Amino acid sequence: MANYAYLRVSTETQDIENQKLGILEYCNARQLVPVEFVQETKSSRVSWEEREMGRIVNRLQAGDNLIVSEVSRMARSTLEVLRILELAAKKETSVHIVKNGMVMDGSMQATITATILGLAAQIERDFISMRTKEALAHRKAQGLPMGRPKGPAKHVKLDEHREQITEYLKKRVSKRSIARIIECSPTTLHAWIKRNKL
Repeated sequence: MANYAYLRVSTETQDIENQKLGILEYCNARQLVPVEFVQETKSSRVSWEEREMGRIVNRLQAGDNLIVSEVSRMARSTLEVLRILELAAKKETSVHIVKNGMVMDGSMQATITATILGLAAQIERDFISMRTKEALAHRKAQGLPMGRPKGPAKHVKLDEHREQITEYLKKRVSKRSIARIIECSPTTLHAWIKRNKL
């Protein structure tokens, strides 16, 4: 039995650590070990067959497990999610959705649930895309600058935790632990520490 954990972010700047930690906790609690992590940053606009997801599905054998943090990480559309679940079911494998604590095992109930989750994720993406386009069109109509301002931000979220972070660093608390305590990604914390020369 093999356990494949699929991690995907749409750009290099997005952090993948939260997905990984959530999957590790889920797998340890259910003794789905060892876990082989497969990571990629290709856009979800690229067909799932052409991504690492397609390679994993091709490798699946009876009794294997495919683990993802949430339905929206699997594919962009409900139809694509259903196709992945259909192929996994045919191969007698299970798909685990960590965020919902669900196991898609090919049963009718699991398929209906996956359809609803996939559809909800697709609708949410469409709404976000629509709101973003409307906001950009509004800024353009007002003659306001587009995109992020040049140069580093004057104030970032972690600035308000400066004393706390400094204290933890003095006590030699690991950066990964500090990131968990202040609820940010390790990558964000490392960048902030470097920027502030701590």
